[in-house]
Amino acid sequence: MSGTANGPALHGPVTGGPAPTAAEVGTARLTALMVRLKLTLLGNGLRRSAGHRAAYVASLVLVLLVAVGQLAGLTLLRGSAHAPAVVLLLTEVLALGWAVMPLFFPSGDETLDPTRLVMLPLRPAPLVRALLVSSLVGIGPLFTLLLAAGSVVALAHGAAAWTVGVVALVLVLLTCVALARTVAAANTRLLSSRRGRDLAVASGLIIAVGAQVVNLAAQRLGQVGGMDRLDPLVDVLHWLPPASALGAVHSAGAGSYGRAALQLALCAAMLAALLVMWRRSLTKLMTAPDGSTLAAAGPKRRDSGRSGAASRLLPPGRPGTAAARTLRYVWRDPKTKAGWVTSLAVGLLVPVVNAAQGSGSVYFACFAAGMLGMQMYNQFGQDGSAFWMVAATISSPRDAFLELCGRAWALAVVTVPYAALVSALTSALLGRWQGLPEVMGLSFALLGAMIATGAWSSAAFPYSIPQEGFKNVAPGQAGLAWMSIMGGMVAAALICAPLLGLTIWLHLSGATSWSWLLLPLGTAYGTAAALLGLRLSAPRTAARLPEILAAVSRG
Repeated sequence: MSGTANGPALHGPVTGGPAPTAAEVGTARLTALMVRLKLTLLGNGLRRSAGHRAAYVASLVLVLLVAVGQLAGLTLLRGSAHAPAVVLLLTEVLALGWAVMPLFFPSGDETLDPTRLVMLPLRPAPLVRALLVSSLVGIGPLFTLLLAAGSVVALAHGAAAWTVGVVALVLVLLTCVALARTVAAANTRLLSSRRGRDLAVASGLIIAVGAQVVNLAAQRLGQVGGMDRLDPLVDVLHWLPPASALGAVHSAGAGSYGRAALQLALCAAMLAALLVMWRRSLTKLMTAPDGSTLAAAGPKRRDSGRSGAASRLLPPGRPGTAAARTLRYVWRDPKTKAGWVTSLAVGLLVPVVNAAQGSGSVYFACFAAGMLGMQMYNQFGQDGSAFWMVAATISSPRDAFLELCGRAWALAVVTVPYAALVSALTSALLGRWQGLPEVMGLSFALLGAMIATGAWSSAAFPYSIPQEGFKNVAPGQAGLAWMSIMGGMVAAALICAPLLGLTIWLHLSGATSWSWLLLPLGTAYGTAAALLGLRLSAPRTAARLPEILAAVSRG
């Protein structure tokens, strides 16, 4: 450490300024190392294949387009009386997203997973600073930065407000990132246990219900009173971090400098509190033993009779075996269970809640089939490293076809009655029983289309689902996952286009008395689309088994 190469850094500048301590030098080096590590991991992920690069670039472009659109919209709000209400509410929603989204949606990398660092000789305080800086590298922080910049532009009036806006911009960004990292670190041990991962099911349900609450609130706001009804809420948000930092910009523009200083101090205090909690979580992870992996003593319980009753609904042979395995994963694997429960909740809440308010449409019942149809995507990634046992039994396209048929059957045996139930309930609430046959036909056609595109996407764009942590996709594969799902959904919509065209024509021509034909037509069309998709996906699955196995085993 005392060599000539390091001398100037350790002994300060030649002009005689205070010399940095060894701890400061070590923290700077650790921070630079973490940033380089994250960039390296990102670069390695992009070098894996052209598909990964294309998926990441497409995701980046999409996020940038949304962020730039938000920036332009917020800029247009400048001078509007409702600008503070929109900006402050949007900031709090953004902060809530930072706290929740990383736990249940694709995100994260090894540099942000504290369990990978517990065996290294690192102190928590320097590690917090290093991880905080490395967390600023990514698409999410860039989106937040642009959104915060647009918020400052919408609220800042005068030189003092612009000066406060620069400080507020930094505080909002750091607070959002620190909030996400604190929540993730505090729940690392909980998630690593079976009981803790089961809690993700309830959390997913809360998110689904919360989204509908926001939707209903927005509809209510548009019907009664408009933005003026938000004034009491805005008065509270002015003092609630991190929105309080942007509230300081508004206060400074109005000449209330003392109020602005207090609002900035509140946000800074929250940031400091988050860093302290993050540090304590890291200290606990690095020093306390992990008892979550200790097996509970006691006799093993045999499976209940559920499997016997359910087996009568499954086909014989390999498809039945694959279907039973898939349903067993749904019941036992916490992450798979969380995805299914969330899909079931959203598929029911969207049409039923809107119908109960009298503002919905009978066609909203298609959400039931659409949400559960998404479970067909990344079929092999749900198996994880255990997929090698399935891959060892696939030696021909016929084997792959039977395996895919079994997985599709498991999805259909739940979705078909569920979609019929939601369609009937929505029709009853709206008093439109005549629309029940056509919406059921459209739902079954949509399910068949999503089975087809999901099977093909599972073979073409497989990705890993880590068993540990809240992440639903391995580092470097987030863009691939989003492209797989979004691309498949767009393809499913195109497949359903002929049936949608027939539905529109029947209504425009006044031939609604024939709309009942959509039920048998949609059922036949969905079945044919599913079988064709499974047939076309089977050869690709059999040919790409080594690539699929390598992709799904990363986590």
